[in-house]
Amino acid sequence: MTTLKEFEDALREQGMQMALAILQKLRERDRAKRTVAPARRIAGRKMTPDLARRILELHATTEMTQQEIAFELGINQGRVNEVIKHRKWLNDDPAAPEAVARDKAKARMAGQENRRNNRTAPEKREVTLDQLSTGKKRRDREKGGQRQLILGDL
Repeated sequence: MTTLKEFEDALREQGMQMALAILQKLRERDRAKRTVAPARRIAGRKMTPDLARRILELHATTEMTQQEIAFELGINQGRVNEVIKHRKWLNDDPAAPEAVARDKAKARMAGQENRRNNRTAPEKREVTLDQLSTGKKRRDREKGGQRQLILGDL
């Protein structure tokens, strides 16, 4: 399959200036019609039934894409899809599967932050090369006595 760049190069090689001009006009028209900026990570708003109803309203009354609705409301496009296709987030029930999953994720993230903040640096101690090799030999014996032959053993 030919890429657009290869097609443009072929037109240029053949001296087809009119076709190149048409291609440039199409590009400019495309840029002018774009309403969504390039993808960016959005720290989403909390999904609520009111926000879900607003998503459905925009979807029903406008020609906006899911990405455009997400950009307009400051949420993730996946959330827009959940509302439109799966009718999620329409009630305020804390026992709804999506609310339970959200709360679990928030608790997990809070737990990771707490562990990260409470972590202390490990205690440093000096170890000699002999201690390292005997520790490895001891572990090898516990595994069944087999160990790999290394160059230092010869």
